[in-house]
Amino acid sequence: MDQTAGETDFIIVGAGSAGCVLANRLSENGRHRVSVLEAGDSDLAPRLASFFVQMPLGYGKLFYDPKVNWMYKAEPDPGLAGQADHIPRGKILGGSSSINAMVWIRGHRADYDEWGQAAPGWGWDAVLPAFRAIEDNEAGADDWRGTGGPLFISENRKGLHWIVQDYIKAAGEAGLPFNRDFNGAEQEGAGVYQMTIKGGRRNSTARAFLHPAMKRKNLNVITRAQVTRVVMEGRRAVGVEYLKDGQRLVMKARREVILSGGAINTPQLLMLSGIGPGSDLQDFGIPVLVDNPNVGSHYSDHHGINYTWEMNVPTYNDILRPWWGKLFVGAQYLLTRSGPLAKSINHGGGFFRTRPDLERPNMQLYMQAFSTLIPRPGERPLLTPDPFSGLSLGLSNCRPSSRGWVKLTSPDPLAPPSITANAFSTDEDVEEMLAAVKFLRTIAAQPSFAPLVKRELRPGPDVVSDEAMIADFRQRSGTVYHSSCTARMGADAATSVCDPRGRVHGVEGLRVFDASAFPNLIAGNTNAPSILMGWRGADMVLADARA
Repeated sequence: MDQTAGETDFIIVGAGSAGCVLANRLSENGRHRVSVLEAGDSDLAPRLASFFVQMPLGYGKLFYDPKVNWMYKAEPDPGLAGQADHIPRGKILGGSSSINAMVWIRGHRADYDEWGQAAPGWGWDAVLPAFRAIEDNEAGADDWRGTGGPLFISENRKGLHWIVQDYIKAAGEAGLPFNRDFNGAEQEGAGVYQMTIKGGRRNSTARAFLHPAMKRKNLNVITRAQVTRVVMEGRRAVGVEYLKDGQRLVMKARREVILSGGAINTPQLLMLSGIGPGSDLQDFGIPVLVDNPNVGSHYSDHHGINYTWEMNVPTYNDILRPWWGKLFVGAQYLLTRSGPLAKSINHGGGFFRTRPDLERPNMQLYMQAFSTLIPRPGERPLLTPDPFSGLSLGLSNCRPSSRGWVKLTSPDPLAPPSITANAFSTDEDVEEMLAAVKFLRTIAAQPSFAPLVKRELRPGPDVVSDEAMIADFRQRSGTVYHSSCTARMGADAATSVCDPRGRVHGVEGLRVFDASAFPNLIAGNTNAPSILMGWRGADMVLADARA
């Protein structure tokens, strides 16, 4: 029998990028009792994993760590030559903001204008003030950036590997000019990424939003609590059922239940609660409350690939690989919170168009001053790179037209769902990726870069025909961990899961604010728009509570 675990005003399911922001802002005025249920543990739990959470480059150690990671695996994908992607998702306070690469990219303004067309109130003019209010940007305030907000954003100008400047020069020689701020007036160009890093430590949403709010008496955060279904009375959400320490408990919500579990967990929970594709739910014996085939559909993700070179000059491989180098950078980090361990993997990057007739960039660049071709079982070897001077230039598509899906595999809430990316399933996606990987070689051939290169390792000089290059990127491409759109917002209930205020179509008292609610996938990393979802979502919830 389920045990009652109390009553609260708002229940937030998931303390991730959006959930932590919601918790902070909904509890801020002190008028509402807010409870957050997180399946994972605290990001400050006294164990080795928490140290790697806080150390920026330590996220390679978290990539396959089930203590902090849901460790999802996609279905074998024909578009990826049958490969089955590993899909890490944060299972910890801060969610994926506690295990990600910390790049702060909002997306192109036109992406949000498209959001606004599908979900009025989410256009660029509406979201820009929210982004500026969120930020405490080291680069300073202007018409685009904000200062004084709760989330410190590092400009990331100091302590970079010197070869970053050669990459930027080579990109300019290839026709891609320097861009100081990808979140400013223009996204296109090459430069350095801003980062959610503060004082040499990861600045997750748990650190920036949740921990300060946990001092409030009206906020209750429960860790190691996995929600198994939304409790309904008729067509109204009145609480959630969850597992905690082997017990099945029920918490009641006087006002609303808000799902912030992300693009995989949120549609899974909706389906377990009877909201989703009716025939699929019936197959698992789940009573159908709302037959909505959009739940779990429209799965969108960016897929990327690295080209790798052996270099004639030292890279981070030379300092991170040997034991004495590890000792040096470890001491440097512990004593001064600086050095390679205080940075992310992607020092440089950029955005470009594969065709001049495109109105905005359709590809994102990543520059890494080290390489990891030689795998280590069960680990992303960021802290143990290759035993030679290596460097990688990578890219991912910004606006893929391929769509996948998330489906239940069992009525058991502890069983992982099935995830199908359906990558490179359209001719458009294949053609633009082919043009994009050719541009990587164009950058590497420029005067500022070519003398530094000893030889191309991946895919190698024999891969030159269009057919060979397509086969290569199908074989070696993979997710860049930007799953989204599986419970998307929209004014039209026939094509979406929730309305522009996050309210799930067909029921009352239930909202979604996380990456699953994106109307479509933005151009760039998805942590910033996920935080935006929590910020603007809280505004809407509070406004409706006052009405």
